[in-house]
Amino acid sequence: MKKYAVLIVLFVLPLVAYLFFSSGINSFGKLPVLKEKLSFLNEFETDEITFDNKITILTFFGNDFEVKKVHAFNMKEKIYDRYHKFDDFQVVTLTATNSEEKIENFRSEINKTSDATEWFFLKLPDAQIKKVFESLESDLKLDDKFSSTYAFIIDKKMSLRGRSDDEDEGTKYAYDLSNIKEVSDKMNDDVKIILAEYRFALKENNAQREKRP
Repeated sequence: MKKYAVLIVLFVLPLVAYLFFSSGINSFGKLPVLKEKLSFLNEFETDEITFDNKITILTFFGNDFEVKKVHAFNMKEKIYDRYHKFDDFQVVTLTATNSEEKIENFRSEINKTSDATEWFFLKLPDAQIKKVFESLESDLKLDDKFSSTYAFIIDKKMSLRGRSDDEDEGTKYAYDLSNIKEVSDKMNDDVKIILAEYRFALKENNAQREKRP
């Protein structure tokens, strides 16, 4: 009996676990689309920043750069450091037009422990920052400095992703960067899901190409 028990532990359980997780990605690993095709983002693309075919974490520093960057470091440690090397992953932060020196200081801080090349900044007037935020059509608001502690997940088709049945909020449009537990748990889980979703789709496409004569 001991021999059979050892065989089950060594061979059967790993197989069951593999089947469970692989089917989970296929059947359950879909992060809900909360708003489709945010095509207005194309208006704000630059030579450096594009949203099409990118997984984007969108954040808003506005005129409150120094305060919001402290919260953003929660995401830097729990999300950016883990995933910035994945293809097509980026962070885009909207900030005031006079933020050049603050941006450079922030990038220098990131570069001490990571690589800041996938964290981009859009310097926009207040009205433009407000336009982008309101176009997301979430249940959140910018503060009086045109900034927010919340980060949004935008997928490769420029659709807003989030949770449609979150246990605490119902519909969850974004993730509170000032809440380290929310960043390390909910946000981290959801970023993993969307990355796994695209990896699975890529594997399926590659498999289909190999089957073609």
